[in-house]
Amino acid sequence: MLRDDLLDLNDILQHPGRELSVEVTTELADEEDLDLVKPLEGVLELVSTGNLLIIKGNFCTRAVVECARCLGPLEVDVEFEVDEQFDVKGVPSSLDHTSTAKIDADEPYPLFEGNQLMVEALLRQDLLLNYPVQPLCSFGWEGDCPIAKERLVVRKPPSASHPEFEKLKNLVDEDDE
Repeated sequence: MLRDDLLDLNDILQHPGRELSVEVTTELADEEDLDLVKPLEGVLELVSTGNLLIIKGNFCTRAVVECARCLGPLEVDVEFEVDEQFDVKGVPSSLDHTSTAKIDADEPYPLFEGNQLMVEALLRQDLLLNYPVQPLCSFGWEGDCPIAKERLVVRKPPSASHPEFEKLKNLVDEDDE
């Protein structure tokens, strides 16, 4: 099966010290849970040390997310760094013609097919880790948000403490503090 998002890493794995730089632009079109306004763009830098495959890069995109207060659509810029390391097993063929180096990725979600990196799977994983957790529209938690009012959405800002401690706070006499 031939896929566009596969990056063949066999050459750098068999020749430790070689580097590979790849410009990547993708819309992650197969991802239903991501709503990108502009393509995800950046550069991947890959190098094999013989024992490790090191992948680094910087990426950015613009996405539509829901405001944590009013649930209205909100466009945000998302920037993140890729900084990954994967074990390499075996002896590179440049050092021993009877052997080959192979990526030994122990990931719950597959990122490799043999010595080929599934670029979109790696970028999707890092993008989701860097998505804003509670993005807010320009009204924030305190402003009078017309969208929240229209939808009758009543949300309070997240408490800094645990709810179980809020109940205990009432038991403390303010003069004792």
